[in-house]
Amino acid sequence: MQLNSILSQRDIYTVSRLNREVRAVLEGSFPLLWVEGEISNLARPSSGHIYFSLKDEYAQVRCAMFRMKRQRLRFEPENGLQVLVRARVGLYEGRGEFQLVVEHMEPSGEGALLQAFERLKQKLAGEGLFDAAHKRPLPGLPRRIGIITSPSGAAIRDVLSVLERRFPAIPVLVYPVQVQGEQAAAQLIRALALANERADCDVLILARGGGSLEDLMPFNDESLARAVFDSALPVVSGVGHEIDFTIADFVADRRAATPSAAAELVSPDREALQKGLAALAQRATRSLTHGLHGWRNHLDNLQFRLIRLHPGQVLVQQQQRLDEIEQRLLLANSAKRRELQARIQTLDAHLRALSPVHRLETQKLLVDSQRHRLIRGLEMRLTNCRQRLARAAQGLDTLSPLSTLHRGYSITLLLPDEKLLRDAQDVKPGDRLETRLESGVVLSRVEESIPNPNPT
Repeated sequence: MQLNSILSQRDIYTVSRLNREVRAVLEGSFPLLWVEGEISNLARPSSGHIYFSLKDEYAQVRCAMFRMKRQRLRFEPENGLQVLVRARVGLYEGRGEFQLVVEHMEPSGEGALLQAFERLKQKLAGEGLFDAAHKRPLPGLPRRIGIITSPSGAAIRDVLSVLERRFPAIPVLVYPVQVQGEQAAAQLIRALALANERADCDVLILARGGGSLEDLMPFNDESLARAVFDSALPVVSGVGHEIDFTIADFVADRRAATPSAAAELVSPDREALQKGLAALAQRATRSLTHGLHGWRNHLDNLQFRLIRLHPGQVLVQQQQRLDEIEQRLLLANSAKRRELQARIQTLDAHLRALSPVHRLETQKLLVDSQRHRLIRGLEMRLTNCRQRLARAAQGLDTLSPLSTLHRGYSITLLLPDEKLLRDAQDVKPGDRLETRLESGVVLSRVEESIPNPNPT
């Protein structure tokens, strides 16, 4: 009794409950963590999630990154890659396995760069370098466009291609610099200062193609940001792709998603300008045309008054009246002729309908129809007779003794009179019998006759 009482007081965990409570303890005890390690055992199931281990020299931990978070990655994870992850500590209850649920992942080394980027961004924003009040407007039709970029990169080709397409008449001045590496920021600053000193351009483009955060670091330089802010010429930043942001983007007067977009911002649309000029020319043409039409109408009115009062005009009107009467006569004659032709056609059709030839053709068609009906009736009568004959023959065949023999029965006659034998009492021992089968006859002699014990 005491043992049962002790057992009833125990708090016994199921495995599911244990894993659930351990998970709650783990997730509640750790904040979001930054963890660095090497990827191994990477798996990519069809669900879009990825599962892998994060390891160092002495230990490893299982990790899961779900599809929505994975879609935001700017690189493709691979086995052996050293990465930095931001993750929540958790437990996979199904297997009781400790794991990290990854929210963010980046190649190892970018974390420090991001922190430096954010610190500089906050510092310059606090100083007002990003304020919209300091942004300079872009010229509507620049006399010359300056481009500060690498002369061998894809960005310069993209920018020149867009400028050539949109407004090829605007000259372009390229300031060649490095856009990557330790010397890139200093060269960008010198090119910016040179462009402001010479004042050969109305607007400047800072251009570079896409790359990693480390590749774009020259455009995150504080000195370059202050040089862009102090520039007397408006600056458009076209660095990287649409998802890339640099400090130069925030300080520049306009930020473009790509170098090509920066070229579109600083150059007018040739087609739009041509359409505007065409519209102005069309308005001037309409104004002149309207004035000319007014004077032409005035002259036409004066000329009409002179013509109307001229003696020859009466003759012209009389001639026109004669022409009108002639036309009416011709029309009446033509209408009368059509009416007579229609009447003749009606009478001709009536005569054709009363013609004996037409009636003979109708009677012939009627006779042919009756003949076909008679033939069909005879054929149907003959078919019915044949069917009745077949049914009668089938009935006779059913009642024939031969049919009975064919089904396995036999006919027995009492000899010598050949009397049909129907009852066993009609014979006695020693009588001779003749049994007819379907094929052949059997002769036999009676040894004994056994009456039916249950006569019907």
